[in-house]
Amino acid sequence: MVAKSKRIFYFDALRALAIISVILIHIYTVTRGYVLSGYGTVPSFEWIYTQFIGNSFRIGVDLFLVLSGALSLGRDWTIKSFLSKRLPRIIAPFLFWGIVLSIILISLSYFLNYPYIESFSLMSILIFIYNAFMAKSIGFAPYWFFWMILGTYLIMPIFNKWILNSDLKELEYFLSIWLLTCLFTFTLKTDFPVKLTYFFSPIGLVVLGYYLRYTERKLLNNPYFGIFLIVASSLLMLLFSYLFSTDHSFYNFDRYSFLTAIEVIGVFVLFKNFNSFNLNFLSNGESYLYKLFVDKDSIFKRSAFTLAKYSYGIYLIHTAIMSIIYRTISFSHFNYTSYFLTLFLLDVIISVIVMSLLSRIPYVKECIGSK
Repeated sequence: MVAKSKRIFYFDALRALAIISVILIHIYTVTRGYVLSGYGTVPSFEWIYTQFIGNSFRIGVDLFLVLSGALSLGRDWTIKSFLSKRLPRIIAPFLFWGIVLSIILISLSYFLNYPYIESFSLMSILIFIYNAFMAKSIGFAPYWFFWMILGTYLIMPIFNKWILNSDLKELEYFLSIWLLTCLFTFTLKTDFPVKLTYFFSPIGLVVLGYYLRYTERKLLNNPYFGIFLIVASSLLMLLFSYLFSTDHSFYNFDRYSFLTAIEVIGVFVLFKNFNSFNLNFLSNGESYLYKLFVDKDSIFKRSAFTLAKYSYGIYLIHTAIMSIIYRTISFSHFNYTSYFLTLFLLDVIISVIVMSLLSRIPYVKECIGSK
């Protein structure tokens, strides 16, 4: 149905945003307690932007799923060719980093008394490594993503066959019902009277990615509409977060909630159609803005490409790196904002450096999660 396309920059940009969002959410998770006291009739500025990050950047995993659908569905491939290409890409880095990071964290516990493991008996070590792969050990919480994306890949050939024999209106029918599951199951936290298990996320996001890439509906190819969806969903999430939070707990939306899905749609529409904006003011090849954002060798494009290239590897290692930084740098030396930014920048920079160095080593580069 769809011819194989050349590399498209907005996919790299979306993947870069996805991994940045994942890192921000995980830093939010370990630091948000510092601003809990900022909740009140008039919440503090730190509470507001922290909760904005905690909800509006909960789109990272969703974007990865959307990209999987946009890049893989609608192509005339066999189950064997698809799985033989996709599965090694996620399994090898998962095994490699699970073992390497387990050894590093256990060593830190032994030599520096970091609290990653309770004892150093063979059984405790084996349990720690097993729990790492099951996303239960400290530093490995995001590893649940592997099992989710593995299940998604296993079912994608079935959906691909359906898509190859469907038109976009039939996809709209599917996505309309999928949005109902987002609303009832993941937002209102109640079961829809009719069981709609086959429409649940994450597969709905995969189909959504294909649909958004190829739909010709004007509204879904309008970057201003994308901005509207992003702003509206973010403001509503922030409002409801304030209304349902308390002075001892935060309210956060599920990654598969209705408003998160709307934001994901907005982000994809904006990135896909960004060139529709009037960018004449950047047309001068000698201008600073042109060199910063538009030129093929601009800092923005090179950064997006680097993050996109290493995104899966960064996903697998960033939480372990963050946990080490978090236990090494004391909050007492910072205010909350500077502490949050310090954790974020160090986590991103160290993760990229690790991936960049290892990608230069023959054979190893095939196992680290680099595209």
